[in-house]
Amino acid sequence: MVVTDLTIRKIAAADHEAVGAVGFAAWAASGAYEDSYRDPDVIVRVRREFAIFPGETKGEIFVAEHGKAIIGWGARENEPNYVSDLWVCPDHQGRGVGRALLVYLCELMAAEGLATARLDTHARNTGAIRLYESCGFTIVWRGREFSRSMGVELEKVHLEKRLADR
Repeated sequence: MVVTDLTIRKIAAADHEAVGAVGFAAWAASGAYEDSYRDPDVIVRVRREFAIFPGETKGEIFVAEHGKAIIGWGARENEPNYVSDLWVCPDHQGRGVGRALLVYLCELMAAEGLATARLDTHARNTGAIRLYESCGFTIVWRGREFSRSMGVELEKVHLEKRLADR
């Protein structure tokens, strides 16, 4: 079932706790685990990073709201054409929420005249990779990379999408 009546808007201060909770729940349910994820210190660190991210990011965060509930969010951070985060509540995954957020962010970038959109994910996150590829992204790099937020090295993929010429 596809989620209808979805609203995408900029984050408000009152959304910070819900955004952190959705991000952590989506990360924990991703199934892209490595042995390092089982370390309780890593889990505590990741939960904390999700909790503080909304208040500390220098980028933009957009929430996907259904009714009055935040069921997903996406962020642009570090560079204007970089999607740093895309998280959907596990109960709503596979229902078009992630696609709606990604399309919204890509349309925003295209309207700003950016030539490409970039993102990355864990190489074992096959559901996310499938979504990104179905939205026109292609893998441009695969390798190991240190995750500052988790404090461990991970297998990652970087993806890019050419945006409409303006």
